[in-house]
Amino acid sequence: MPPDSITWQVFRNPLALFVGGVAAVILELAEPRVRAGVWDHSSFRTDPVERLRRTGLAAMVTVYGARSTAEQMIAGVRRVHERVEGVAHDGQAYRANDPELLDWVQATAMHGFLHAYHLFVRPLPLAQRDSFYADGTAAAHLYGAQGSPRSEAELEALFGVMKPKLTRSPVIFEFLRIMRAASVFPLPLRPVQHLLIRAAVEMLPRWFRDLAGLGPRSGLRSWELPLVRQVGAAADRVRLDSSPAAEASLRLGLPRDYLWKAAATSASIRSSSPS
Repeated sequence: MPPDSITWQVFRNPLALFVGGVAAVILELAEPRVRAGVWDHSSFRTDPVERLRRTGLAAMVTVYGARSTAEQMIAGVRRVHERVEGVAHDGQAYRANDPELLDWVQATAMHGFLHAYHLFVRPLPLAQRDSFYADGTAAAHLYGAQGSPRSEAELEALFGVMKPKLTRSPVIFEFLRIMRAASVFPLPLRPVQHLLIRAAVEMLPRWFRDLAGLGPRSGLRSWELPLVRQVGAAADRVRLDSSPAAEASLRLGLPRDYLWKAAATSASIRSSSPS
């Protein structure tokens, strides 16, 4: 995908990645077969920080890495997934490389990252949101997700298909407890960590929160929403010269701060546009 894509902008924002990643896992854990695969075959319960680090690295390589590097990494992930299979607690057999499950995992990740950015960093028009989904199609196919959504409308259609298959589970609440206790942020910033975890719950579709039993106390208080948006907007302005986004810009012959300048230009255009 090109460096001027909305995907490059979304993935350079650390708040969107953290909040969106947590929201994606919550959605994943509502599907019994995915839940069994994640909970029984990964290190989320024992080392959530390392698991998040590996997931984040995979996302960075997929978006910002050279195509050959991304293809090699994705092939390795596919080989690992080939060994992941079993029977979920409801009696359904599962394989991690099942196309239906891969479509769901891909969709939840794309929805999580995009809507965390849309809700907590800056609003994006529908055309850009659709472009984000379309951008991810090629990588999704490499992972084996042949039916991943290519637009927001297709995401909503997939939600409709999956809704009857999702179930409430104490594993979701255990995941949230683990994430609150994990040393993701330094100790002085632990209140921010808890705030962003609540933001992840807040951004989930209302129908899903009702299904999962995630009541109002699990999300943001009314006064916290503007605070998260301030943090998200600030994170979008912080230039990280060693970030994958900056390194990828250099690799393509662009200035290291290319994405930050592009975001500033976009913000200037929005602020000068008539309301």
